[in-house]
Formats: sequence, C-alpha cells, structure tokens
Amino acid sequence: MDFLREQLIDPLSNVLNSHVLVYLLIAVGIYFTLRTRFIQIRYFGRMFRQLRRSHRPDGGISSFQAFCVGLASRVGTGNIAGVAIALTVGGPGAIFWMWVVAAVGMATAIIEATLGQMFKVRADDGAFRGGPAFYIQNGLRSRAGGVAYAVLLVIAFSTAFNMVETNAVSGVLKSSHGIDIRWTTVVLAALAAPVLFGGVRRVAAFAGKVLPTVAAAYTLLALAIVAVNITELPGMIEEIIGGAFGIRQLAGGFAGGIAAAMCTGVKRGLFACEAGLGSSPNIAGAATVSHPVEQGLIQSLAVFIDTMVICTATAFIVLASAPGLYNPAHTDVVGATLTEQAIAADLGSWSTPLITSVVFFFAFSSVLSNYVIAEANLFFLGGRRWAINTLKLVTLGSIAFGAMSELKLVWSLADLTMTVMAIANLVSICLLGRWAFAAIRDYHDQIARGRTPVFIASAAGLPGVLHGDVWEIPVRRQVGALPGALLIDRAPVPSTTVSQAPAA
Repeated sequence: MDFLREQLIDPLSNVLNSHVLVYLLIAVGIYFTLRTRFIQIRYFGRMFRQLRRSHRPDGGISSFQAFCVGLASRVGTGNIAGVAIALTVGGPGAIFWMWVVAAVGMATAIIEATLGQMFKVRADDGAFRGGPAFYIQNGLRSRAGGVAYAVLLVIAFSTAFNMVETNAVSGVLKSSHGIDIRWTTVVLAALAAPVLFGGVRRVAAFAGKVLPTVAAAYTLLALAIVAVNITELPGMIEEIIGGAFGIRQLAGGFAGGIAAAMCTGVKRGLFACEAGLGSSPNIAGAATVSHPVEQGLIQSLAVFIDTMVICTATAFIVLASAPGLYNPAHTDVVGATLTEQAIAADLGSWSTPLITSVVFFFAFSSVLSNYVIAEANLFFLGGRRWAINTLKLVTLGSIAFGAMSELKLVWSLADLTMTVMAIANLVSICLLGRWAFAAIRDYHDQIARGRTPVFIASAAGLPGVLHGDVWEIPVRRQVGALPGALLIDRAPVPSTTVSQAPAA
C-alpha cells in the first residue's frame, strides 16, 4: 500500500494540484466573482433571508434540509482533521489560502448549485436529482462526460471520502479514550445502516436536526478558547498572513514557504468547503425551490459557514494551544487528535468527551451526506433498487475499512479523486456559465420589480432550450410550496440569447 501511494497516487496528485488545480480553482472563482459583480457580497444578507423562508416541499427535500445536508458534506473531518493537517504541512499561512478559496469559492458555489437546480430531473419517487453529471449531459450534450463524472463520484464518495471521515473518528476514540478500533467500526456501521436504508429524506431529516446544533456548539467552544487567549489573537492573525506570503520564510524562497502554504491551503480548503468540487450541486439539485438561484445562495452561505467560521475556529484552537503541542516544522500529533489535544490543553480534560462527540457527529453526518451524493449519481447511471441497495452496503463497508486504515493512504486517495473531479467540474461550469448568468439576471430583475422570484425557463432569457417540465409552470398556476400560495403571473416568452439580456 505504501509503495502504491508513494510511487503513483501522491506524485500524480501533487502534479495535478500544484500545476493545475491550485490555479484553476482560484482563477475560476475570481472569474465568477467578477462576472457576477461580487454576488457573494451583494446578496450576502439575502442568503440568510432565503434560509429563513425555506419551506417544506411536496416533493424532494426542503431548501433548509438541502442546506444542512450540504453543510454536513462540507463540515466533517476537513474542518477538524483537515485544518490541523494543513497547519502541520503548510504552516499557519495555509489558513489564509483556505480563506481565499472560500471567498472566491462562494461565487463558484452559486454557479454550480444554480446549474444543479436548472438541469435537475424528477425521479420515480417524486424526488429531484441533479448535479454535474446531469448538467454535463444535458447542458454540454455529453453523455460520455456525464457518465465518466458520475462513475468517479460514486467511487469517491461511497469509499474514499467516507474512509477519511471514519478514520478520524476511530483515531480520536482510540487516542483519547482507548476504544478499540473494532468497536468503533461496529458502532458506526450499526448507526449508519438504518439511516442509509431509510433513503434520502431520512438523511435530510437527520442532518437538519443534528448538524446545526453540533456546529453551533463547536463554534462556541472555539470562541471560548479565543476569549481565553484574546491577547494572542493579533499574533495568530500575523502568523497566518505572514506565513501565506512567506514573510517569515523568505530564506526558503517561493518553493519553500509560499508554495507549501498555498498548495496545502488550496487542497485542504477545497476538501473542507467543496466549492467547485461538484458535490454540493448534487444536494442542491434535490431541493424544492421557486428559483434555482435561491439554492445557489444557500449553498454559498454553507461555504462561508464551513470555512470562514468553523475552519477558522479550528485554526485558532490549534494556534492558541500550549507551547510545544503545535510546531509546523515537526509534530508527532496530527489530524483530529491534534485539535482535540489543543482544546484539552486550553480548557482542561473535561472538554475531551465534548470534542470527541463533535468529531463523531461531524464525521457521521458527512458519511450520510456523501451517500446522498453518490446515490444521485448512481441514479444518473441508471441504477435502481438493487444497485442502490448495493451502494448502501458498499458505504457500510467503506466505514469499516476507513476506520482501520492508515491515515496517509486514506487522505491520498481522497486528494486524488477530489482533484480529478474538481478539474472536470470547474471546466464544465465555465462552459455552462452563461446559463447560470441568465438565471441570475432573471432573479435580479424580479427582485428589482418587487416580486418573489419564480423561475420559468421559457421566460428567463436562457441561451437555449431547457428540456424537461420541471421549470415550466403554466401561467397563473397556484404554487402551494411558496409562502402564502402565491399566484404566478408571468407569461412565457421565447428564449433569448445571453447577449440580448440585460446585465445582472
């Protein structure tokens, strides 16, 4: 296993990350930020308002549930173990580049989630399915491309990503509580099975009830640590910014300080917030909303909460730890264990069970949301009941294997699959960007006229025909899913090209 990782997986992953993804990810985020005129800033307040007006749908899952499932996919060990690893490998400067990825990634998240909504389809059970495989096939007219992406995603999210999550749980339980890995494996599988076999709606219900509480508790814990070490806060910020630009590592040159911080920060930032990866559009496409951009804004808010709030909290926890525990040059403590020990050093041993619970629920929620993402793509590939049940069994198997695997191998597999998927998705959403831009213009125009935005494909000025009947609503049809059962009075008009539509 070590030979495979060292000779094939790591070299290929490093080349794709260092020479392709690190620049493509930031460039695409900047492009969408400028092209939408900083939509993540202009509509930041509306993201919260949109979250409040989330409703219970007649089909699919609610917008708030999709937000929670999307947040569950993002808020996992990437926020606890991943940030700790970023600090260990890339130094404090890696956190700055995680911020950069999230800041521009908020615009990317809006675009990909909007596309996930626009090109979604209705499944046999009445729920919706959407994501990169769907908009690659229906938007780019490439069935082969959609199939290739779906296959890669099913493999990654049902195995490698779940292995990362359960590996963190087993490591924390063994190092802090002496619990045998075999017991951890059995308990995780036993808890996951009934939720997985309950289907997408049960996963959404679980995430909607559990994740907000756990995320809030973890954030409050981090704020308590920052308050205890408030005098060190300016120094920590100086370390992060200085490390990002190699101010303290000038002797090592660009290939030393800056490159290590940038590459590590981008990789860990992408794994944490998943903006551009293509995972969140699968969840966004399952939601019932009145306009695709609504879910785009909500998924963008999830990126902000994930990185700017939770990942930053982890970074401050580690940087404020007792002297000797964290050393970017050398440390024997890595991953979630480093975060847990840093909290215990600041608040005392009483906090160890609390952080263990947080790690467990973050990882467990991510496993469930990863399954939702994999199932959507298996549906795209034509898989039905027997195939979906097989996927559930594979997911349970990856829980067991990940809990007993070596940390380096698990992260290497996750990094490689994540990188390939991200590159494919980023190229696809750039090619399909004009569809999302048209939807954003339509959303903006309706708001400017004082209306509650409702998307009708033939009236939105799209660059082409959006096939399917998901977004074609008859004139003056009552929409019960909307607040107050609004009446829509938008007559369909012929589609126009993007160049004919007014600027967003």
